[in-house]
Amino acid sequence: MRFAVRRLVEMAATLLGASFAVFAAVYLAPGNPASFLLSGRSASPESLAAVKAQYHLDDPFLVRYARWLGDIVQGDFGRSITYRTDVSRLLADRLPTTLLLVGMALVVVAVVGLALGWIAAVRGGGTDATILVGTTLAVGTPSFVAAVLLQGLFAVELGWFPSSGAGDGFGDRLWHLTLPAIALALYLIGMLARVTRSTMLEALDSEHVTVARSRGVPERHVIRRHVFRNSLGTVLTTGGLIVSTLLICTILVETAFSIGGVGQLLELSTTTKDFPTVQAVSLIIVALFMTVNLIVDLLLPLVDPRIALGTRSTSV
Repeated sequence: MRFAVRRLVEMAATLLGASFAVFAAVYLAPGNPASFLLSGRSASPESLAAVKAQYHLDDPFLVRYARWLGDIVQGDFGRSITYRTDVSRLLADRLPTTLLLVGMALVVVAVVGLALGWIAAVRGGGTDATILVGTTLAVGTPSFVAAVLLQGLFAVELGWFPSSGAGDGFGDRLWHLTLPAIALALYLIGMLARVTRSTMLEALDSEHVTVARSRGVPERHVIRRHVFRNSLGTVLTTGGLIVSTLLICTILVETAFSIGGVGQLLELSTTTKDFPTVQAVSLIIVALFMTVNLIVDLLLPLVDPRIALGTRSTSV
């Protein structure tokens, strides 16, 4: 409990620093923030004064930051310049789609990546070599390239899946997000498979596995209890990195498939200089990053009692 409280305090302090960086980044960009709000259009002095008053641009920087942070704490992310609506409403409409996409991709990565790593480590020989070649190709394929290839083959040529959109209803949404989830997961499947294979091979050569085999323990129990279980610490740490990568790569995949999630919202808002939306989405991504790291830190001692709370696996 003390460790969890300490990590929460550290998370809050880091999030506070990140919020300051996110807020300041817009005002450090070249140009006048008022020109961004006006989208480069010429305006009368009265209109310019009204814009500055609406967004408090004449106030000192720290005053603007304190006001913005106070609104964020109350759930008010400001008003979108491009969409002319509250940013919180935009996030509420789009965040579930992004979280569902990331969740689907994470399931694919976990199931396929762990299975391939397990098989490669246990079977060896030609099976291991084939999986290594396949995972190398997967790791070398960026998410946006995989999205274009999958979209062209399975959506356009074969017509098995929709080529764009997020669908209506839960079942239809799952169907629409299948190809994007695979495109998002492909690179990370290769990474997780290689990490799982490496850690399991290392465990197979350990002394306790040799002792277990010499005592006549069935091979399937040796692999499950003594090899795979001892590899879970490194695999779980890699899982935290995988979730963080999914949150970033979803921007490219959502744009390629026109899904309309938070990732595409961030890309469009950056292009149109909709800085209230950019600030809100960036802050949420940072918060999700830190939440994932906190969960990994709390789970590590549960899957591997050798790891003390507050320390990371030395193999990472």
